[in-house]
Amino acid sequence: MVKQAIFEKKNILVTGGAGFIGSHLCERLVETAKVICVDNFISSAQANIDHLLQNPNFEFINHDITKPLDLASYEELGRFRVEFQGVQEIYHLACPTSPKKFEQVQMETMDANSIGVKNMLEMAKQYNSKFLQASSSVVYGSRKREDPYFFENYVGTLDQSSPRAVYDLGKKFAESMVMTYHKVHNIRTRIARIFRTYGPKMMLNDGQMLPDFIINALKGEEMIIYGDESFSTSLCYISDMVDGLIRMMESNQPHLLLNLGSDQDLPLVEVCKKIIELTGSASTIRFESPLMFMTPLGLPIITTAKDELGWIPITTLETGLQKTIDYAKAEKSLIGPGA
Repeated sequence: MVKQAIFEKKNILVTGGAGFIGSHLCERLVETAKVICVDNFISSAQANIDHLLQNPNFEFINHDITKPLDLASYEELGRFRVEFQGVQEIYHLACPTSPKKFEQVQMETMDANSIGVKNMLEMAKQYNSKFLQASSSVVYGSRKREDPYFFENYVGTLDQSSPRAVYDLGKKFAESMVMTYHKVHNIRTRIARIFRTYGPKMMLNDGQMLPDFIINALKGEEMIIYGDESFSTSLCYISDMVDGLIRMMESNQPHLLLNLGSDQDLPLVEVCKKIIELTGSASTIRFESPLMFMTPLGLPIITTAKDELGWIPITTLETGLQKTIDYAKAEKSLIGPGA
């Protein structure tokens, strides 16, 4: 274990730091800490972190976390003094999340949820770091018709032979590894079960619901809901999610497992109508058969997050959608003609 000597700021490692949630997290953390961002762009974009590259408190490393990572060997991290200070916190978000590319990256997803998690836990053990695992609401399984809400103690039902098992069960196995390292090696661990989150920097043209709705509205094209009129979901704005993750990490608890997300159930039809209103679009709404990564998920009971962290989502849907629409308009070169 590295003997840590904190200099002027703590060192924080964010894996998947160029992704949607990870890049927003890096933006917040770099205000008060030195941030090492690790990503291999399998389902992220360098554009998400371009504005941070000149910040002296930020360093990007292009690396696949399923391969060994020796931070002390990187000359560019010299100013972080990793060999003396180590790493105080690890936010582990790295895992492919592209709906359109899921079948092409199944092996990478499996490795990320097993080998990658173990590699980062070993680093937390090496540096005696706090460790936060970005888990997912998918560990609960499908939404229950009789009651769509999940407490953290709900075991869930998952099919190991399903087409997306390497993601769903992979997230569950990752939780088991995190809890084992906590018990065996006394690592201070946090598991955040993240429910649907949206906002600027979501990958465009990637098969994700909110960006697709907004792009189609801006282009005046049909907005497709993969389901029927009963399809509803929760939506948490990205700044609220980042706030929840940071509060989890800053907690003095030796271990935390929490739902993070909005507990409001929103019909997708109403979300689409709000997007049409905010964009002034003439788009219409059409329903199609469900897709693998576009199914109704359960809703979080966030009582524990409220009690432990004093955390609740505070961004209204209209405010969050407007900011996401403004981002899509700014990135209209990526959207194509008609926007």
